[in-house]
Amino acid sequence: MFWSDEDVDVRLVQPYQANKIYICPGCGREIPAGLGHLVAVPKEEPALRRHWHKSCWKNRENRPPLS
Repeated sequence: MFWSDEDVDVRLVQPYQANKIYICPGCGREIPAGLGHLVAVPKEEPALRRHWHKSCWKNRENRPPLS
């Protein structure tokens, strides 16, 4: 899947909202609970939403998602 700005809605998850642990598809590392990050929701496939580190999202064109 290509994560272009036109294809996804990107939302900021504030630290107080981050209650679960996620794996970032950009680097494959954990996003711990309590860490602010982004969630990208594909407009055509909202069930395929993914949580990203902010820096990984910014760098996604140079290093495509692992999954």
